[in-house]
Order: sequence, then C-alpha cells, then structure tokens
Amino acid sequence: MGQMADSTPPVMDDPLVAVQEFNDALIDQVSEQISFGTFNVEDHQTLKQLVEGLGDPRGLVRLRFAETLGDIGEPATPFLVDALQRHDNVVVRRAAAKTLTLIADPAAVPPLLEAFLGDVDTVVRGSSAGALARTGATAAPVLLEVLASPDHAQEIKGHAAWALAFMGSEAEEYLYQALNSQSLDVRCAVIAALGHVAQEKGDEKSCGLLVSALTDPDALIRTEAAAALGQVNYPRSVPHLILAMQDADLDVRKAAINSLGKMGDPQAMDPLKSALSDELSVIRTLAKLAINQIERHAQEDDW
Repeated sequence: MGQMADSTPPVMDDPLVAVQEFNDALIDQVSEQISFGTFNVEDHQTLKQLVEGLGDPRGLVRLRFAETLGDIGEPATPFLVDALQRHDNVVVRRAAAKTLTLIADPAAVPPLLEAFLGDVDTVVRGSSAGALARTGATAAPVLLEVLASPDHAQEIKGHAAWALAFMGSEAEEYLYQALNSQSLDVRCAVIAALGHVAQEKGDEKSCGLLVSALTDPDALIRTEAAAALGQVNYPRSVPHLILAMQDADLDVRKAAINSLGKMGDPQAMDPLKSALSDELSVIRTLAKLAINQIERHAQEDDW
C-alpha cells in the first residue's frame, strides 16, 4: 500500500494532542497492514513517521512503535540508524537504539558502535551496547577492538565485556582467537565470556580453557576463571579450584572458595575445613559459607 491518506498531523488548538492522535491513528493503521501482510516497506515516508513516533511522550505508545518497527525488521534499519545518529530528541535516539536491539541487523553495527562510543547520553550508549550484544558474532570483532584500545574508559570496556558475555557461544570463534591477546582487558573479557559458553554448551573445550586459565601468570585472569567455573557444572575443575585456594593472590583464593561452595562437591569439604583456621578472617568466613552450601546441597540430593 502507499502512503497514509493524511500524512501530516492535523492542526488543533493543542499541538501535543494533535501529535498523539496522529500517532494513534498511524500505529493502528500500520499494525493492521502488517497483520494483513499489506504494509509497503518501500513507503519511506511512513517509515520515517514510525521512527518519529518513538518520541511520543507516552511510554506504552513508544513501545508499540518500537515493536511495530521490530516487526517490519531490516527495512526499518536505515531510518532507525539515521535517528540514532542525527535526531536532536534524546528520547528518539534512546528508543532507536532499543528498537535496533529487536531487529539485530548486522548492517547497523558501525553506527551502533559510533553511538556506543560517542553519544552524549549514557542511556543511548548503554542501549547501543545492548543492540551490539543482540546482533551477535558480527559485532564481536569491534567489541574486542574496543577492549584492546587504551583510549576507552573502563565504563565503556565494561559494557563491551558484558556484550561479549551476552553473545556466549555465538561469538566463540572470536573468543578463542583472542585468548592470547596482549591486552589484559581483552583476555579478562574473553575468559568471562567463555564462562557463558561453558554454561551454554558444557563442552570440554571451553571448560578446559577455564581450568587452564587458573594457572595464568596474571592474577586477574586466574580470578576471572575461578569465578566463571562456579557457574559451570564441570566436576573435573574441583581439584584445580582446590589448588587455587592456595593461590598467592587473595582474590583468586576468594573466587575459588566461592565457586567450590556453589558447585557443592563434597570432595572440597576437607580443604574448606582446613581454611577455617586461615589467618585471614575473610577466608575463614568464605570457607564457612562454602561448607554450609555444600552441606545444603548434600541434603537436597538426599531428597
């Protein structure tokens, strides 16, 4: 179908009411067209109006516009990208980024990265990171570049690391390639993301790499690996985590004890009981909590 019969908001005494009534009519008409399979994705004027609808002051209406654009899919991407890059209304930019999350179009990766790194609004940056995460493996290389760069703040790198972890097994090819990166930020993010891969797949490769990372020269990597193993059902890691309880780095020891408690394996009981007499109170406290977790786990298994 072509453009709407009346493609401009009517003139009324209250401009806000006029815009809202126009938006209501627009979203109803387009939703009906989508339902009947008659929406014309070449109708650029209506697509632009749908994107403008993301600035409606009513939250539920904005959500309807976002969901409708998500239903339209990739034909809406160029219009959402244009709004993300150029719109002066921050509400529209935020909603555009969130809507691109629904579409997950690989073509949007470069502008999403630009918004993630450069938009003045923190919500736009965060939502752009979310859209990159949802896009999957296509966005993995640029996120790894962000992590490797010395020019980006830790807040940005934290979002990039989260996005990689969210992708999990979708990005595993890139994760394996980046394991030997010279950047500590990259390697930490990769180990954390491999923890999610191991949760998803439980495969020997990802689990084995986490175990190997327990002996990495850098304490941050060892800590990340010890923490990640606590989320994975991989009994073979228990003896290695027990060894990590004696690590020279306190954070590694704490992460190993926490993970042993979460895993609930009784073979960790004796080492944990020995830790009850450790000179550090934090180790004693964590060991006691881990022992309680293992005991509760055993009781649940008895049922």
